[in-house]
Amino acid sequence: MTIKATYYGANGWLIELDKTRILIDPWLNGDLTFTPGDWLIKGKLSKENEVPISIDLLLLTQGQPDHAHPPTLEKINKSIPVIASKAASNVASKIGFTQINTLKPGESFKENNIYIQASSGAPVPNIENGYIIESGINSIYIEPHGFLDKKLKARKIDLVITPVIDFSLPLVGKFIKGKTVLPQLLKLFNPSTVLASTTGGDITFTGIINNLIKVDGSVEDMCLLKDRSTILINPEPLKEYKFEKN
Repeated sequence: MTIKATYYGANGWLIELDKTRILIDPWLNGDLTFTPGDWLIKGKLSKENEVPISIDLLLLTQGQPDHAHPPTLEKINKSIPVIASKAASNVASKIGFTQINTLKPGESFKENNIYIQASSGAPVPNIENGYIIESGINSIYIEPHGFLDKKLKARKIDLVITPVIDFSLPLVGKFIKGKTVLPQLLKLFNPSTVLASTTGGDITFTGIINNLIKVDGSVEDMCLLKDRSTILINPEPLKEYKFEKN
């Protein structure tokens, strides 16, 4: 069986699992802004993208605008089923989506051949979601800030989508813990492949917070995968990656 994954930069992914196409945390058009305004932080795409065709599910990990991006969500068919954290569900509801499935950590969603389990994710400030997505013998884990649910038990996961770099702010500390969490993910899931996420794409950020962010690590830091059979990929935006499993 085959998993397909296409990266859209930042937190955005399109994955195809057993012919089911799942759009995750898309930011495809328009600027990215946070309350109280652009002076705090603002993101700008170098190139805007069309909404992918034939989406079966929309999966949202967080309610923050870099995950549930209102200008992008406005352009998506509102009848597409949404699976989301509580905060993200509130955003989707306000925009007009009609089939919203809210998952708390530990809860699950099943439709036809797709099974999605929510795990505890980043506190921003409320606890948001990570997800394990399964279909038949294929499995994917995704959590965009590197916050690993301690209740998850060791098991084999084929594909892990995670940040691999730490980002921190004065007084706040680490708000993306990719470098920190990666060794834990490798031990817990023994994935065949890791796709680096969250910090990629051709995006320009400005604002006070952007100037204060401290970065630790890089995708090229291969020592993170020392003595492992896991392949680490720094994905090119809009390139489709295929992962075969016999």
